[in-house]
Amino acid sequence: MEKLIAVDFDGTIVENKFPEIGKERLFAFQTLRALQEKGYLLVLWTCRVGKQLDEAVELCRNNGLEFYAVNSAYPGEVLEGNVSRKIDADIYIDDRNYGGLPSWGEIYQNLCPDSKPVEHKKKGFFARIFS
Repeated sequence: MEKLIAVDFDGTIVENKFPEIGKERLFAFQTLRALQEKGYLLVLWTCRVGKQLDEAVELCRNNGLEFYAVNSAYPGEVLEGNVSRKIDADIYIDDRNYGGLPSWGEIYQNLCPDSKPVEHKKKGFFARIFS
């Protein structure tokens, strides 16, 4: 399959609290990991740079999400001069979509209509503390 999905961070994976990092949007990480398991390549596509970008990537990594590329269309891409940061992707997931951001469950069902819904297991109190 290997379709490329460009995913925004603030307002999409987490609530928009820029320059701080907001709370995780419900089921964002679970859904993105499930899409990767289905063969989608995920690119983090964000206006964050420097330390703020590093913090976003680290949060995603700590939640089991490694991106194919970050702010580029492929790993190792070097943007020089007047090259646009617009990512050439098959699909864009962004809270600024016309009509707003659907729920992560709707996104998954739209992209993987023949699949079972992603299991969203709630962690118990102790599992949240010690994970």
